[in-house]
Amino acid sequence: MKGHCMCGAVTLEFEPKEPELHACHCDMCRRWTGSAFLEIDAVPGSLTHQGPVKSYTSSDWAERAWCDTCGSTLWYHLTLPEHDFYAISAGLVDDAGGLSLTKEIYIDCKPDGFAYAGEHLVETKAEIEAKFASFNAGEKS
Repeated sequence: MKGHCMCGAVTLEFEPKEPELHACHCDMCRRWTGSAFLEIDAVPGSLTHQGPVKSYTSSDWAERAWCDTCGSTLWYHLTLPEHDFYAISAGLVDDAGGLSLTKEIYIDCKPDGFAYAGEHLVETKAEIEAKFASFNAGEKS
C-alpha cells in the first residue's frame, strides 16, 4: 500500500499484515487524532518512508509519528526490543485501502457517541495492557 500525508511532504509504502482496519479508543490516540485512531498493521520490516517525519515517545513502549510540515498523523510504533510493529494511519491510504474494521481496542475507554457498525473483536484496556506487560516480560508479538 502507498500513502501520503495531507500536504504530500511525507510519502510511505508498506505491506498490510492482514487485510483489515483496527480502531484504538485509548486517551492518547483520541487526543492525538481527535477521534479513534483507525489504523492498518504493517508487515514487520515493510514500512519505507520519505519526508519530514517527527516522533514523540508517548509511553514506555511506544512512539507516535507525524508530518513535520502539515501535522498529519502517520503511525504508532511499538518500541520494545524485538518487536517490529507499526500501525499506519488508515487516512494516509486512499479509501483506507478498501479494508473493513475487524477490531476495536480500549473499548471501555470509547466515548458513548462513537459507534462502529458490524461485528468485530473488541478488547478492553486491561486486556491490551496485559499484552504489553507480556511483551516487557520477553514474549514476542
